[in-house]
Order: sequence, then structure tokens, then C-alpha cells
Amino acid sequence: MTDTQPVIVGVDHAEDQDALVRYAARQAALHATPLHVVHAVPQPSPFGDAAAKNAEARAAVRRGAALVDRLEAVARSACPDIGTAGELTLGDPAGTLVKRSAEASLVVLGHRGGGGFPRLPLGSVSLQVATHAECPVLVTRPGADADLPKRNVVVGVDIVHFQQEALRFAFAEAARRTAHLEVVHALYRTPLLPGRSGMAEPTERESESRARQFLMQRITEFARRYPAVPVGLRVDWGVHPATALVELSRDADLLVVGSQGRTGLRRLLLGSVSGEVLHTALCPVAVVPRPAKDG
Repeated sequence: MTDTQPVIVGVDHAEDQDALVRYAARQAALHATPLHVVHAVPQPSPFGDAAAKNAEARAAVRRGAALVDRLEAVARSACPDIGTAGELTLGDPAGTLVKRSAEASLVVLGHRGGGGFPRLPLGSVSLQVATHAECPVLVTRPGADADLPKRNVVVGVDIVHFQQEALRFAFAEAARRTAHLEVVHALYRTPLLPGRSGMAEPTERESESRARQFLMQRITEFARRYPAVPVGLRVDWGVHPATALVELSRDADLLVVGSQGRTGLRRLLLGSVSGEVLHTALCPVAVVPRPAKDG
């Protein structure tokens, strides 16, 4: 996937869409890509009076077209140097965005929680798209002040099911933002480290040493590609991973996690850590999928 592919922002008739589109426009500018403003009009129910349903569908299309036109203008005003296009489609919003994700570099969506209540549940569309999309999905929270950057990107990593795509994405985003990158690994219990199956459980000190060694090797590989990105590594034991990541999200511009999903018939739900972080993090969250070949 290359950055010649657009950033897609999924929009609806909620009140916070102007801020969402301005944020998405800034992401497109960071990625040096066009921005596509996408709104899907659900198909009308097949039940009931046909004439009334057709009239309702036509009205929904008119409202959708007006929404897309207005939000295109918002995006152009925010970032006039990026190419902006609008897309109005018929169909399920989540399904539409998942399908479009195959041709995007990033999908940007809003969190459905209201301002002042950051722990309200994540909207079903955002959760479905984050679970099944083929490109990274960035979910931004209402009220997040992207105009006051903290210059800090956090990425959560799992050494047992290590996902290099999430680490690669986090390095690239830190480079784009001229930000510090914090690589975080946290577990309740001693993990089964790679190469230790069938052996006695290591002590906590041994586990931490081996985890650091494993992660530093991976970090070093990407640090060579992004030498300007300052990197820190944090290994916490006895802390739930989601709890550690949410706490760090207070002072981050972006929190990156991997998806445990797969494509096709083996597609699974998000891992518990990624799902909890999406619901409760205090900064925008990027969910990075595994490539299809890993399924």
C-alpha cells in the first residue's frame, strides 16, 4: 500500500463532522495524498409503501449530497493544497468503508462519544470498519485538539503475536509529525517468549530482559529507516496492556495498535486490548491490520 492512495474520511449527519473532516484533511496533508469525503446512504427497507420508500430514499440522497458538498468545502478550506473529492454511495456505511479501504492509505472516522464523556461507547460503524478494513483506520475523539500537538506517538506491541505492520506504521507517523515514538509492551503475567516453548517459566527479570532484547532488535530495524525519529521502549509487568496504553494516551497525538483480524472466512474480532483502547483512549487511535497473507 502506498501513499498515492487517498485518505478516506467517512461522514454522516452528526454534529462533529466539520472537526472530523478538518482532522482528516490534515492527515491527508501529512501523507501527501488526496482526501475523499465519503457518505453512504443506507438502502431503504423493502417493507412498506413503495412510493413512500422511494420518496424517502430520494430525500436521503439529496441530504447526503448536500452534506458531502458542504464537507468538501470544509476540507478545502482547512487544507487547500490537497486534492479533495466527494463520494456519495448507496449501501451500508460500514460495508462501504471496508470495501473502499482496499484502495486507501488510511480511513479516518469519528468516535461516537460526546464531548465531555470520553468513555462513551464507540460507534458500531467505527468498530466494524476498524475490525475489518484492509488499511489502517484512524478513529479520532470529539474535542481532541489537534492544533496543539504534543509531538508524541505511542504504539502498543505484543511480543507473543508481534505485528511489525503496527510498528512500521507508528515509525512512519512519528516521522511525519516530527514526534517522539514510545514503544510500549505490558503484560499481567510472564509471557511465553519466542523460542521458549517447553521450558520452565522464566523469572520476571529474565522475562523483561528477553522482552527488551526481542523488541530492541525490531526497533533497530525500523530505526535505520527513520533515523530522525527518537524512540523509547517501555516494558511494564503487572499492568493490563490497555490500562497502560490509555494512560499514555493522555499525552499523545496518536496511539497505534494492531488488529487481530483476518480477511475472508477467518476474519476475527479485534483483540481485547485494541478494542478497549478504541473505546477509552484519550487521543486518536490508529488500528493497523495484519496483511491478508498472514490469515
